[in-house]
Amino acid sequence: MPVVIVVVSIMVGGGLLARELYRLPEATPDAILAQSSTARPLAQQPGPGTVELTPDAAAHPQNTTVRTLLQTYFDSINNRDYELWKSAVTRERVQAKSKSTWLNDYRTTRDGSILVYRIDPVADDELRALVGFTSTQDVKDAPAELPEPCVHWRLVLPLTLESGAWKVDTVTGSTTPELSRC
Repeated sequence: MPVVIVVVSIMVGGGLLARELYRLPEATPDAILAQSSTARPLAQQPGPGTVELTPDAAAHPQNTTVRTLLQTYFDSINNRDYELWKSAVTRERVQAKSKSTWLNDYRTTRDGSILVYRIDPVADDELRALVGFTSTQDVKDAPAELPEPCVHWRLVLPLTLESGAWKVDTVTGSTTPELSRC
């Protein structure tokens, strides 16, 4: 009988230890952060204009550079500062959008709840950042495919090393943004 008690105790202890070792990880902070931007009442949209990173994006060696670049990019839009925007984008993007066109395009736009989900290397001089954010705007200034006053965006922003500095490059047709209404 004592041998049975010892064997059963070892089995129970081993089972509890195995359960702890092989337990599935709890939900990642990524999901928690992503939900926080979409759970705001419409009156509180688009949320704060601060660029935040998920733990996955924060683990990338270029995380500080990317966060600073995207903060400049979104600040330029929110502050209607074309010169600041020019400092954050490639020459190709600047050449494609004059100041008057840019100011007209973003005249009522306000971006917030900005979250970088991932930063992926493409080449030594190219990165891709998966970004989610919320924009509010007059309906007439909303995207044609979703004419709403509040839009949740998820898209891949190409980042390119240009003259020694990282810049937001032109979004090509190979990446399709995901849009949903708030």
